[in-house]
Amino acid sequence: MVKQISVFLENKYGRMAEATEAIGEAGVNIRALSVADTSDFGILRCIVNDTEKALKVLREKGFTASATPVVAAEAPDEPGGLARLLKIPRDNNVNVEYLYAFVTKSRDNAVVILRVDEYEKLISLLEKGGVKVLTEQEAVSL
Repeated sequence: MVKQISVFLENKYGRMAEATEAIGEAGVNIRALSVADTSDFGILRCIVNDTEKALKVLREKGFTASATPVVAAEAPDEPGGLARLLKIPRDNNVNVEYLYAFVTKSRDNAVVILRVDEYEKLISLLEKGGVKVLTEQEAVSL
């Protein structure tokens, strides 16, 4: 299990820059990120090398931010690699709410972040299926 930070952002000019600037000025490195938006707001989701420090600075700067558990798993970096990984939760009735990729590879594999309703079950299923699941320390040190 890896901790992901979710930051609520008003859909206003410069808000994403302000959030990432606050994280960077705190000396925290963003390792993976995703942004989902609507016309009124967005959610910046990221994996960082110091979750608690990032949460603290974001909240001090007036951002609404929280931490949620996600799964970081390796998928072969080849055609069909992600599909094979996603077959495991599908075939075992684990709902994947969303996913996004890491900014770098682990060995020769891509790294995918998955938000699911049953992350402990998914970790067990992935490991039984031969998928490398990264620890939080492994994920943030890529």
